[in-house]
Amino acid sequence: MNVMQLIPELNGGGVERGTVEIANALVQRRYGSVVVSGGGEMVSEIRDGGSVHFPLTVGRKALSSLWLIPKIQRLITEQQIDIVHARSRLPAWLTHLALRRIPVPARPTFITTVHGLYSVNAYSAIMTRGDCVIAVSQSAKEYVLKNYPKADEEKIRVIHRGIDTNSYNPSVRPPKQWLDAWQATYPQLMGKPVITLPGRLTRLKGHADFIRIVSTLRRSGLDVMGLIVGGEDRRRKGYAQELRCRIREQGLDKAIVFTGHRKDLKYVMTQSDVVLSLSNKPESFGRTTLEALSLGVPVVAYSHGGVAEIMDRMFKRGQVASGDVDGAARKIADILRHSERPDDNNAFQLASALEREISLYEEIRHQ
Repeated sequence: MNVMQLIPELNGGGVERGTVEIANALVQRRYGSVVVSGGGEMVSEIRDGGSVHFPLTVGRKALSSLWLIPKIQRLITEQQIDIVHARSRLPAWLTHLALRRIPVPARPTFITTVHGLYSVNAYSAIMTRGDCVIAVSQSAKEYVLKNYPKADEEKIRVIHRGIDTNSYNPSVRPPKQWLDAWQATYPQLMGKPVITLPGRLTRLKGHADFIRIVSTLRRSGLDVMGLIVGGEDRRRKGYAQELRCRIREQGLDKAIVFTGHRKDLKYVMTQSDVVLSLSNKPESFGRTTLEALSLGVPVVAYSHGGVAEIMDRMFKRGQVASGDVDGAARKIADILRHSERPDDNNAFQLASALEREISLYEEIRHQ
């Protein structure tokens, strides 16, 4: 069995990580694994794992991308691909058009994965048109069925994402060298309760609510420090400045720290007393929420989308209604006062997710 995955680029992120994990798992089972992308820092992981990588700019939204269609067709034919798996909308369209150039008897099975709750339009509809459609959560499946009436429910399989519990578990501790550097960089955090909001600086992530939560907790007498971990969006630099102005206006300059983008979020979360998920729109899954809980760190989260599915199974008492800033502040205060921790729960293991996805490939291959 030969499987080809297509993704815009390999520069970090949950979708990219999942692509690498599946590629490596296919090779370990002695299957053929091909990845097509525009390149990135994770290409070396693809190649080191034994997969073949072909550099094509399948994520560039330009008319020139149409020239990639015959190239994708040739790759499929030359690599004798049995299953083509598109993980993003533009690669899915290019793949769909390439497959139409291949005679039906020789045409491989087309799989798409709904990784996000995409805007509802004809462009996004391609993610519902695979011969098989994987949804990364029950919420993602329901979103597809609600917004795309032509989608065939029988073709949709829910396969939750998972994490490696060898890397994410309550016993994980940062190396001493890392810890020394962290304490030297952020001495103001030492000895105080730290509440952390991970995520790129975009309005979607709920930073304004986070600022209000920190303010509410400090007014109630809790000397908390707020930690915003995430890089600025290059297209929305004004938003980062807006947040800093709001923090100054509320007198929280010394109470909220921006770390910028960090590749060591796992260790940062181990130094947090509570991690928050405050997205103002439902997310399809919520990998960071899962990572924090698996590390044994309590999470307070708006209860919607895939995050709610994770919280239901791992830390139900950390849920609050979407937008309920006061409720979130009360929940955090309770957790800090009682030193609450999530249960040791392996509900979303990487090994299980990989096994289910590859089993699906095998099932399709033998139909």
